[in-house]
Amino acid sequence: MGTVDDIEDVQDVADAGATGATARPRRMWGTAGVFLAVAFAASGALGAAQPALGVPSEVLELTQFGPAAGVAALAVFQRERVARLLRGGGLRGAGRAGALLGTAALVVALGVLGYLAYRGGGGGTWFTRPGAFGQPFALIVVAQLVGACGEEIGWRCLLQPLLRTRFGTIASSVTVGVLWGAWHVQVFAQRPGYAAAFLAATTGMSVVLGLALDGTGGAYRLLLAGGFHTLVNLGMLLFLDEEAGGVLAMACFAASSLLAALLWAARAGAGAGKAPATLHGT
Repeated sequence: MGTVDDIEDVQDVADAGATGATARPRRMWGTAGVFLAVAFAASGALGAAQPALGVPSEVLELTQFGPAAGVAALAVFQRERVARLLRGGGLRGAGRAGALLGTAALVVALGVLGYLAYRGGGGGTWFTRPGAFGQPFALIVVAQLVGACGEEIGWRCLLQPLLRTRFGTIASSVTVGVLWGAWHVQVFAQRPGYAAAFLAATTGMSVVLGLALDGTGGAYRLLLAGGFHTLVNLGMLLFLDEEAGGVLAMACFAASSLLAALLWAARAGAGAGKAPATLHGT
């Protein structure tokens, strides 16, 4: 008996004969829709369960595993397709690792410098000592990496490659960035300026990740995306008060993220916007 993917491939051929080139795009958006529905629902459930489980939020936010749940749900019915997307291009583009992780440090540094400049100097509280969290900082670092990978296996290892089969790197990265930002539904309880800046920041970082990781795959892609995400999260945890709803801090962080995206786009050149040939079966 054929796999679910084999059956769907046959159905795609039949659909294409009747409706032209519309079947596979519908299938792509259907896959994306299932992933997003599960990711949002699972994150909400995990967030509601966190207080009862007693997991400190500064160590790990359980909502971060919602995207991983979306990947797992898809794998039940579309195992081969999910495996192809996660496998990707292996170690292609491995030379960009240092530039990507360095960009995470640059985003934080520029955000902090902009924040301090607008505040007129370093007065007041803007740095949190690693020992002030009530938990060993080494534990926080490891937990942040695990949580970041729980997110990135969905956003950058599944959804980004899925959309990349139809659109250019920049267009697919912007789409993922907006969806990634909207998934943080709690930001919409903040002031409109904060929410807008947050969406700009996630979009900018998504473009950086999309360009840096284009052509990569597997555990390498996941670790790079998770490493970038972890460095940014730790930088914000230590140096910015954006978690308290500070619009200025978030605006500075957004500006630095968008600047980093522009630098990566300029580096990539015009070729970054061209979509690759469609991967079979995606």
